[in-house]
Amino acid sequence: MRYFFAVLYTGLALCANAALADIEDLRALREGSMKKLVFADPRAVSDTAFTDPDGGEFRLSDYEGKHVLVNFWATWCAPCRKEMPMLSELQEEFGGDAFEVVTIATGRNSVPGIRKFFEEIGVDNLPLFLDPKQKLARDMAVLGLPITLILDPEGQEIARMRGDAEWNSESAKAIIRALTEAGES
Repeated sequence: MRYFFAVLYTGLALCANAALADIEDLRALREGSMKKLVFADPRAVSDTAFTDPDGGEFRLSDYEGKHVLVNFWATWCAPCRKEMPMLSELQEEFGGDAFEVVTIATGRNSVPGIRKFFEEIGVDNLPLFLDPKQKLARDMAVLGLPITLILDPEGQEIARMRGDAEWNSESAKAIIRALTEAGES
């Protein structure tokens, strides 16, 4: 029995070290504005609902099974305007069964204003989700905009970016590629 626990402990330790190595590998991919991306141990996210323009309710848990980049933004946010086309490009290149970009307008953002915002910047492949009372944003400790989270396939937050970033950079794409390829193996 003692042998069994020794083998079990060794296996768990090796898995933990492999996970740490993966995070270290991801950290090594950060260059330029992506250096602001902070990786952390997986942590639970809020189950607070957000909506679409028709009042349909969604939760971050709806996206379990894939890596998700969640971007909290607002129409009045200049850095959000700058990075939204880059997030669109990331969705275009990587979106599918293993990865998705989810954009959530938090606070006072009218639906016509959001549609106009997306039209002006040429974005047509990102979801139009709303968090008008900032309940989800508050639960997720979103203090300022934009804030971007990366969720693992289990629906846990594994990384956070405060402020805007060049999401279409080679560094960002390398990180997303590494995450999605790791999920395939």
